[in-house]
Amino acid sequence: MATSGSVDFNLNMAEITEEAFERCGLELRTGYDARTARRSLNLLFADWSNRGLNLWTVEQVTQSLAHLSTSSAVAAYPIGTITMTVGASGSLSVGETITGGTSGVTASIITKPSGTTLTITVPSGNFTAGETITGSSSAASTTVSSDPSLSDVQATVDVLEAVIRRDSEDISVTRIGRQDYISIPNKTTQGRPTQFFIDRQITPTLTVWPVPENSTDQLIYYRIKRMDDADASTDNAQIPFRFLPCLVAGLSYQIALKKSPQRIEALRIIYEEEFSRAAAQDIDHGVPLRLVPTFQSLRV
Repeated sequence: MATSGSVDFNLNMAEITEEAFERCGLELRTGYDARTARRSLNLLFADWSNRGLNLWTVEQVTQSLAHLSTSSAVAAYPIGTITMTVGASGSLSVGETITGGTSGVTASIITKPSGTTLTITVPSGNFTAGETITGSSSAASTTVSSDPSLSDVQATVDVLEAVIRRDSEDISVTRIGRQDYISIPNKTTQGRPTQFFIDRQITPTLTVWPVPENSTDQLIYYRIKRMDDADASTDNAQIPFRFLPCLVAGLSYQIALKKSPQRIEALRIIYEEEFSRAAAQDIDHGVPLRLVPTFQSLRV
């Protein structure tokens, strides 16, 4: 018996929605039905991020670390890339602070990828397109072509592990918590970074300690990015095919909460079973279990 010979089965958002409605004993009839389903899908993606899924959205990022001036030695680096397009970048220096002449916004230059682009730390506000920016140490100035976007950084869910690369050699750095970081007596100590702190704000940042002693070290880390939104019915979900049953079951449950209350419990059970099966496969197979104890002081 001949088989199809194809392995490209997939469902777009419209087909996922139709299947979910049918499991609720309903039919997809109106534009509002499609719109409310896409909203539920995006909420479901957010829930998956909280549950620790998204192995397929793990991304390696290489971030150059800039040696900043003593007055601004502590810098919070964006988790991802913030690129600014300017008239010219040649006279500006890596590591210096730039200030917008109109907005008063400040940021530090991390790298200069080209003659008209800069990668920068998280700005203190919004630069204004067309305004003049001036470097703190070089006194050089140029104009901003457009306000840099924070979307790539804000798509970060979390950071997994990181290393510092110097002279083609990678050394692991340890993640520390907010309390550990704030307890460091001298945060401006310069050297080869050995620790990093993640501040998970709306625009998440990464701070290393000791602060970089040069502008040639690279921080290489794995981050988890949020999945692409369900914006149009013709889009495919950004998931591996093995997660399609889980996604359809989850959307069915979400729709039942709004339109088919008599099926809520049954669809919830099915969804949790599908989720458990999918989550059990979303791991690095063959990786040995490592248990790291933590010690906390006891307070009387």
